[in-house]
Amino acid sequence: MTEAILLVGGKGTRLRPLTVNTPKPMVRAAGVPFLTHQLARAKAAGVEHIVLATSYLAEVFEPYFGDGSALGLHLEYVTEEEPLGTGGAIRNVASRLHSGPDEPVLIFNGDILTGLDIGALVRTHGTTGADVSLHLTQVTDPRAYGLVPTDGTGRVLAFLEKPQTPEEIVTDQINAGAYVFRRSVIDTIPAGRPVSVERETFPELLATGAHLQGMVDSTYWLDLGTPAAFVRGSADLVLGRAPSPAVPGRCGDRLVLPTARVARDAKLAGGTVVGEGAFVAEGARVFGSTILPGAVIEPGAVITDSLIGARARVGTRSVLADTVIGDGAVVGADNELRSGARIWCNAHIPPGALRFSPDA
Repeated sequence: MTEAILLVGGKGTRLRPLTVNTPKPMVRAAGVPFLTHQLARAKAAGVEHIVLATSYLAEVFEPYFGDGSALGLHLEYVTEEEPLGTGGAIRNVASRLHSGPDEPVLIFNGDILTGLDIGALVRTHGTTGADVSLHLTQVTDPRAYGLVPTDGTGRVLAFLEKPQTPEEIVTDQINAGAYVFRRSVIDTIPAGRPVSVERETFPELLATGAHLQGMVDSTYWLDLGTPAAFVRGSADLVLGRAPSPAVPGRCGDRLVLPTARVARDAKLAGGTVVGEGAFVAEGARVFGSTILPGAVIEPGAVITDSLIGARARVGTRSVLADTVIGDGAVVGADNELRSGARIWCNAHIPPGALRFSPDA
């Protein structure tokens, strides 16, 4: 297995304002675009040629990664004129693949952070003779996901919609967003129209007797679809809880990128990242958060589990928890933002304008 398709066309609407100016896979996690971690892990698993299926802000990818040679890869880019869904995107790039009909092709989503043993998934695909093999993971509460029950050998039995009652929860296994397709199966996906691989392709393959194999790998797995999850994923990469050969530094409590400045008495912990050209002033405390390039954290600010956009500014003594500040936004001094607050790009909040708790 030397080829892969990476699905990076989504708009990332749940992540806004992070994705107003930047496609979701290009938002920085642990100091580099998230896509860098996925490409590095694919390379480590033996992949040589990756086709990126792009759509939203497609023009951003190639100027950053080029032909992939800097990463030891051969990258190609295919842009959808209209969104085609997961299955449609896979079919749309099929002409760029070089694999023979029976050879395996790795396919993975551009918003999943995982410790999946890619080699084991490929080996499972080969030894079972499957048409498609799926990475499955086990979750404590599967109600938000589609369920994928399997038999004793791991063969997929069904694809079930999100369960509505306890009786419908027949397994804790869910589709984890990474697949190995037999190359010829990709050609059976209808071309030129939107297709959902989860809702259409997989159920139809099952109905026609195809062999779909599930491999449960419950190592680290996180869907980075929400701001809180994205911040957590970045922190876990820095802390070493999520594996990636692309973290630009030693794993630990903090990651300060070159040209960033941090005052001597500022405190950084919990997997915090300070991006290039950013500044954290004296007395500031930042825990488990991402400070994107060029942002400024003023004296005495306290930031927890939050993301501060590029060139944004957080004022003196402001307190932020579980908050996203968009690119170029300014939060004035003595504000308090909590509980999933999102400040849009280039917005300005005056000093002392917002609080969640009363003054003492």
